[in-house]
Amino acid sequence: MIIVDAHCHVSPYWYEPVESLLFQMDRNDVEQAVLIQYMGQYDNGYQAECVARYPGRLASVVLVDPDAPDALQQLERLAEEGAAGLRLGADTRSAGDDPLAIWRKAEELGLPVSCNGSVDEFASTRFAELVEAFPHLPIVLEHLGSVNHPHGEEPPYRMRRRVFSLAQFPNVYIKCHGLGEFCERTTPVQQPFPFERPIPPLLDMTYDAFGPERMMWGSDFPPVSGREGYANALRLTLQQFASQSERDRELIFGGVAREVFGL
Repeated sequence: MIIVDAHCHVSPYWYEPVESLLFQMDRNDVEQAVLIQYMGQYDNGYQAECVARYPGRLASVVLVDPDAPDALQQLERLAEEGAAGLRLGADTRSAGDDPLAIWRKAEELGLPVSCNGSVDEFASTRFAELVEAFPHLPIVLEHLGSVNHPHGEEPPYRMRRRVFSLAQFPNVYIKCHGLGEFCERTTPVQQPFPFERPIPPLLDMTYDAFGPERMMWGSDFPPVSGREGYANALRLTLQQFASQSERDRELIFGGVAREVFGL
């Protein structure tokens, strides 16, 4: 199985440099990774440098300020330079007469969108209308369609089910990360499984809605280091899919990300 980390952040100024990520990848047999630009950083030079230094191993999903007067031109230049995708918030809109200009440009350039947002934003009618407006634009929902920490929603997970209903649109994909994003840690920590039971059934719900052909695992490095850690985010998530076929696991943990982001 070729394992791909579809969601990680690197920087010499915030979080960790790429060498720290590669250390974790090497010790956990992760072959490739998608670098996701962190919010607020519109200088994508470091990610481009990392891709150039490690050809074939990394891809760069960039960030562009949608309010910049030359935002569309910037995106065109980044695409020409090899960007593998664009990161946008679910509520991101462009300045000017066309609020969807940046989304439209991504579709035109063939750049998939890695999309972050809250469960409320993803579950909104406004976001569903945006998705419907761009049927040829791959849109990848980050963090199981929510945020990267447990937000306390209780069964029957009404809001998350509304997010998962976006699977009706064939261009929508979703990222699953470590269990620490939606499971509460035991106190004191128990070994070898450090989370409270029962486990919220969000991974099963995601699988039922999207299927393995539109799911991809990502570590959320390095924020994951403040939760269960890189190795556990991979190992424990793999265990949750142990009953699925080898083909399904190959898709979720590598194949889909490789196809969407062109690795």
